[in-house]
Order: sequence, then structure tokens, then C-alpha cells
Amino acid sequence: MSTAEQAVVVAVEDHVLTITINRPEARNSINLAVHMGIGEALEQAEHDPDIWAVIITGTGDQAFCAGADLKALSRGEKLMPDDPAPRAWGFAGYVSHHISKPTIAAVNGFALGGGTEIMLASDLAVAADTATFGLPEVKRGIYAGAGGAFRLAAQLPQKLAMEYLLTGEPFSAQRALELGLVNAVVPAGEVLAAARKLAARITVNAPLSVQASKRIALGMIDGHIAREAAAWEQSWAEGAKLMRSEDAKEGPRAFAEKRAPQWKAR
Repeated sequence: MSTAEQAVVVAVEDHVLTITINRPEARNSINLAVHMGIGEALEQAEHDPDIWAVIITGTGDQAFCAGADLKALSRGEKLMPDDPAPRAWGFAGYVSHHISKPTIAAVNGFALGGGTEIMLASDLAVAADTATFGLPEVKRGIYAGAGGAFRLAAQLPQKLAMEYLLTGEPFSAQRALELGLVNAVVPAGEVLAAARKLAARITVNAPLSVQASKRIALGMIDGHIAREAAAWEQSWAEGAKLMRSEDAKEGPRAFAEKRAPQWKAR
């Protein structure tokens, strides 16, 4: 399969595995092929002793990841597999797929919704100065169900997290840097190089020490983070109720029809 035909491209260099979402025509949105490609790459990274860090990015300079592939959903396609093991990796095969190797998001552009949730799930992040973040789900009658709702609240002061979560308004890469959500902001076109430099600062250290330090910092045991378990349970339960509501149907419909939604709170 040629690179152009692959939904996910994986490369290894200098002990760093780079995962590239390769769907620029769909703003690097997540379909089943991307979910499996990312998830399998993380499994490779975790079990290969010669891989010491992981970078995730997107093809092109327009979009890091635009979230779920809504066109695929509209065609009746599944975005996650039925098999429980890869399904447990979470959205994009990534957001609840915990590995001991450090992960770095190289955010090369638009990253609203699921793109922001991938960044929040990463250990570190570098963003292009053109990148945009945010969780706009409330504007569509849905919710940030890939960990965004509770991870944004965990990674920001509560008042700021609530502002962005409840308004659904976007924020710039520079604002993300000011808030501590990303480690660096660099000119567009330099984000992958910056991520590789950050990875090199990590891989110069003893890999087993780095991995143990990550597990301790996150409370990770056997690929699970116990302190997130209750948040995931609540997120799934709230989502199951919310997604049956009239508003959850109205939001995407209004978006597709390019009109203001008519909320009914039911």
C-alpha cells in the first residue's frame, strides 16, 4: 500500500516512533482505519524495547485532527471496532490507550473537538502558531466524550476549564501555551521538528527510568489509570442519556443545514 493510500503512516527513527494521521482530504478525521492504525502503532511502541518515545501528528499544515469522521458516520460506518480489546483503546485508538513510553502531540493545525482530546491525552504537546484548540461539542448538542470534559478540568484551573467547556469557544495555540496545555508554540511548518527535539531531550535519558517515572506520575498500573476510572464511567453514563435527547439530534442537523439550532432541553 502506498503512503498516499494509508490512513496512518508510522515511522521509527532514533528510538522515536512517529504516528501520522494521513487523511488530509478529511482534515485528518478519525475513521475505523485510523483508530486501528494508531492503536496498533501504540502497541508496537509499548512492546518494542528500542522505541523510547512516540510522536503523533497529522499530514499537511491545515489540520492536526478534526475529530470523528462525521461523513463516515452518516454512511453508517463504524468508527470503533467491535472487538473489545481494540475498542478499549478509546477514541482514535489513543485517548484511553495508556502506554509507558512518553507521548508527544505535534499539533500542526486545526484541533477542535477530538483533536483537542488527543492533545489532552498526550504527555507533552508542541503546537504550530496556527493551531486552534477547543471543545465545541456543546454548540452541537453533544459532549466531549473522549475524555475532554474531565481532562480539561484536570489540566486547567477550574474556572478557566469551565469557561471553555461550557461556552465551547476556541482558543489559540498561544493561549494554550499560556495555560500550560502545550509545552511550546513554533512557526507553522516547524512543529514536527520541534517535537523531535523535545523527544530527543527525553530519549537521551535512561528509557526504563523514563517509563517508570511516567507510570508513577500518572498512577498507571498494567496500562490502566485508576484515578480516571470513575470519570470515564460517568462520561459514558451521561453520554448514553444525552445522545438519546432531541437536542443531540438537532445540533448536528442544524450544523449540516447551516442554521442556528433550536434547543428544547429535551
